[in-house]
Amino acid sequence: MKKFGTLNSHITKILADLGHTDTIVIADVGLPVPTGVLKIDLSIRLGVPSFQDVVDMLAEDMVIEQIIVAKELASANEETARYINDKFKEIPIDEVSHERFKLLTHNAKVIIRTGEAKPYANCILQAGVFFG
Repeated sequence: MKKFGTLNSHITKILADLGHTDTIVIADVGLPVPTGVLKIDLSIRLGVPSFQDVVDMLAEDMVIEQIIVAKELASANEETARYINDKFKEIPIDEVSHERFKLLTHNAKVIIRTGEAKPYANCILQAGVFFG
């Protein structure tokens, strides 16, 4: 049995298979999932697991070189925007329109659905390279 890091076997497999610049999406309950993009649904009920819980877990296990969020996040969900900016202050954060964000999800390796029910609580994590 795995002892550390992400215990979810589907997420562990995705993380192990990521290459440089591949993307994964952490999504709230409302973000549409494009046809053909793998979805890992972690939602149990509204708010569980939270967006922050899932992002924290992934950030422990993944080399991240860029974050993409909807620019609407800053005004519609200040708490989540503040969390993203604090969590990833050393990583470039790109803001795009929500419509552009949804288009970018079509190229993701996976969309991980949380139980988060707050507006625009979504982000795209772009994989970096670990040369340890």
